[in-house]
Amino acid sequence: MPKKPIKETIHAKGVEIGIYTTDFQNEFISLTDIARYKSDEPNDVIRNWMRNRDTIEFLGLWESLHNPNFKPVEFDGFRNQAGLNAFTMSPTKWISRVNAIGIVSKSGRWGGTFAHSDIAFEFASWISAEFKLYIIKDYKRLKSDENSRLSLNWNLNREVAKLNYRIHTDAIKQNLIPPELTQEQIVYTYANEADLLNVALFGQTARQWRDANPGKKGNMRDEATIQQLLVLANMESYNAILIEQGKTQSERLVLLHDLAIKQLETIESLSVQHLPQIQGDDKLI
Repeated sequence: MPKKPIKETIHAKGVEIGIYTTDFQNEFISLTDIARYKSDEPNDVIRNWMRNRDTIEFLGLWESLHNPNFKPVEFDGFRNQAGLNAFTMSPTKWISRVNAIGIVSKSGRWGGTFAHSDIAFEFASWISAEFKLYIIKDYKRLKSDENSRLSLNWNLNREVAKLNYRIHTDAIKQNLIPPELTQEQIVYTYANEADLLNVALFGQTARQWRDANPGKKGNMRDEATIQQLLVLANMESYNAILIEQGKTQSERLVLLHDLAIKQLETIESLSVQHLPQIQGDDKLI
């Protein structure tokens, strides 16, 4: 299922510039909006920029570094022609001929030409060095706000998972630990049940994660995403119910794994902007 784009807006010298992401790692910025700073015909501005030899070489280098399906033979043809009077280039031509991923043409209400932030900043430099600095300034503000929001939500959901884990351990204590067990056996039971959740959600035990990540501090749950922490909290409550129902561990593993898949698919299709936020007075909104 394709992820719904998360849309934001950069404000630079009175110009609103659209930006979107699908993975919170790679942002695509509207070249069309940037070009409007220079002309009322933004498509012509973009095409003129793409005619330059330096631009073609930059775009080709970016694709070769980030795109395993980039077509270098077609690119060499463009590079040899770039800068000639008869040479023309457009975003759609570039995308279709070299299988580019750094530039995207979108249609519809939120349409236009978008480019990865690396490329968009290069384009902004060609438009105006001053304008580029204004773009970068508000882009940093946007990223700072986003990181703060994600951090607050991550910590919130980590605490929710910890609270639900108490419900989980109480169910283990009441239903899975006979009074004659030694302290060592009790600890093993708790760890075993924790790993049941780890395997159902992350696909590996805590020991397997540590062996695969010897240089990292903490545990796999400290590395979890907001979405995974939300699902983990639900899994802990669900596992407590299954324990009280007398389900075997193998039965619970299958049920918990099914729950994790379904809930992750649902949660990851939603925008993080729609998750509860925390205001300054620590109240959810």
